[in-house]
Amino acid sequence: MSETHKKILFKYYSDYLDEVVSETMWAEIIDLEKGLFKLDNIPFFGPLIATDDIFYAEFDETEERFMHRKTIQNSGNSIVQIAILEKGFDKEIIREKLKAINCLSEGLNETFFAAEIAKDVDYTLVRSLLTDYESKEIIEYAEPCLSEKHRADLLKN
Repeated sequence: MSETHKKILFKYYSDYLDEVVSETMWAEIIDLEKGLFKLDNIPFFGPLIATDDIFYAEFDETEERFMHRKTIQNSGNSIVQIAILEKGFDKEIIREKLKAINCLSEGLNETFFAAEIAKDVDYTLVRSLLTDYESKEIIEYAEPCLSEKHRADLLKN
């Protein structure tokens, strides 16, 4: 993976954790000399970036690695974060339902995961599923990175 990808450091304020966090994620190298990369990971804590977005990163001497500086082009994908509130509830149930509508996800632990909403997915389906679980107080969710396309999906209905 190291031939075509690099681990990039992202530092940002997380509303979920209420602190500045560092997260390293894999990115595909587009042009190393120009510092251009394409995100190849699902972010957990919510920088304003989604899978397949193109961004600029530069080598940071202090951190001794490439560090995200700015997002250049949005892919149209979105990221949502889901926290399980109900003790003993299996998060895989929701992850499978999301997968059935073409949304991949990555678990951080038993009670937290992040999901990628691909550009071609109708976000109203995702919002409806998550709102249903939230109304039953099983989960809480956040939309740290909602693309223009997915915002438009919500306005259509």
